[in-house]
Amino acid sequence: MRNNTLGSLIWLRLMRFTNQSNQMSNDFLKRFDLTTAQFDVLMQISIYQPLTQMELAEKVTVTQGGISRMLVRLENEGYIVRKQDWKTKTISLTAKAVSILEQAMPEQLAFQTSFFDDVLNEEEQTTLYTLMTRVHKHSQKKELPPE
Repeated sequence: MRNNTLGSLIWLRLMRFTNQSNQMSNDFLKRFDLTTAQFDVLMQISIYQPLTQMELAEKVTVTQGGISRMLVRLENEGYIVRKQDWKTKTISLTAKAVSILEQAMPEQLAFQTSFFDDVLNEEEQTTLYTLMTRVHKHSQKKELPPE
């Protein structure tokens, strides 16, 4: 196990931070009766509405099957409406969702920002953002090695 590369150690640290951050966000968002995944989906709909389920699935970290189940739940809870326009079904937010996001968004953003503001200065945050953006863009082009 001592053969870890710096790259694998960075990946492990990122995974641990992401898992811990998501758990803390889930706990934080309970006050709004939302999960982190639901918050992400509602935010994406808010930004890009109206959009199709396929478009939404491309923008969030939920699987296609997971997005279907989540949309049913969000529709049943009165957060979204789905409208059929000939062959295309689009998703939009309801007034209830807009209202909850107006409350939750600034608090969630402040909570997430505090992870970085508490330990990194502005220059360090800019550097981290630049590096993570570069790694993310590269990962989108990377192909899996042959089996």
